[in-house]
Amino acid sequence: MSAPLLDVQNLTTQFHVRSGSLFGKSATLTAVDDVSFSLQAGQTLGIVGESGSGKSTIGRSILRLVESQKGRVVWQGNDLLKLSDEDMRRARRDMQIIFQDPLSSLDPRMTVADIIAEPLQIAEPKLTRKERLLEVQKIMAAVGLAPEMVNRYPHEFSGGQAQRIGIARAIITRPKLVICDEPVSALDVSIQAQILQLLDKLRQDFGLSLIFISHDLSVVRLVCDHVMVLYLGRVIESGPSSDVFNHPKHPYTQALLSAVPVPDPKLARGRKRVVLKGDPPSPINPPSGCVFRTRCAYAQDICARKRPAFEGGEHGCACHFTDRLIV
Repeated sequence: MSAPLLDVQNLTTQFHVRSGSLFGKSATLTAVDDVSFSLQAGQTLGIVGESGSGKSTIGRSILRLVESQKGRVVWQGNDLLKLSDEDMRRARRDMQIIFQDPLSSLDPRMTVADIIAEPLQIAEPKLTRKERLLEVQKIMAAVGLAPEMVNRYPHEFSGGQAQRIGIARAIITRPKLVICDEPVSALDVSIQAQILQLLDKLRQDFGLSLIFISHDLSVVRLVCDHVMVLYLGRVIESGPSSDVFNHPKHPYTQALLSAVPVPDPKLARGRKRVVLKGDPPSPINPPSGCVFRTRCAYAQDICARKRPAFEGGEHGCACHFTDRLIV
């Protein structure tokens, strides 16, 4: 196998927060805890987990929109965490992001032409305004927007159209990697399907690699080659989509899959539901050992004493009792 396009090793991202009142004690919140994975060219990696699991922070840490305290993010042979600000700005030409809420990610004072062309002003400063406009019109057509809409403002578009504008802005520099941070969660189901089909078409047409962040496993199953499951900032299971969805190893993954709706009533009645007890613990004060043990039906003393190693090769998980499948 060729060298990965992106290789993340032991990535740790922490934030210092104040607990309680304004003058309360400072505490450390570990949003991403020793995460490692790799992405091959042309691959789509899905990152799933509950809210607060660290999914979005991983994407932002890769792009250095937030700074990490530990680890390596190797992009085409260079560790992004060690690059100067100027070198990082140049590297971002090949790495772009699509945000969750399409309208809030677009400047309401700018026209569509200016919004989509903004990355070109940084990446291709020698282009004339006319040349940038031609590129904008080409990319608008590629994402299903009428090129004559260039002088409109974001508020004149629906949520689905606004997300197409965000996608156009992300791919106008012809990047190699696009991080999709829950790009369809704010859209109606019918519009979600259109955007997912568009992303798959663009992936093929432009040779993109995607990191697809979502809490919706049915969406991830549809679009991703490989899946990584997070819980409280840690990778607890990872592997090819078919393996993870058909043969989940970790109790948390099994619980997530059991909650996915099934359209067939007969199949739905025959499924065994796995209901997790309690709420996720605070990332400021996580449990010792296995962070999932406070909600796990199989937790034993060793789970509190020892952090489980990630084992299993291509389809691996971090659990002391991987042989105790419950679905």
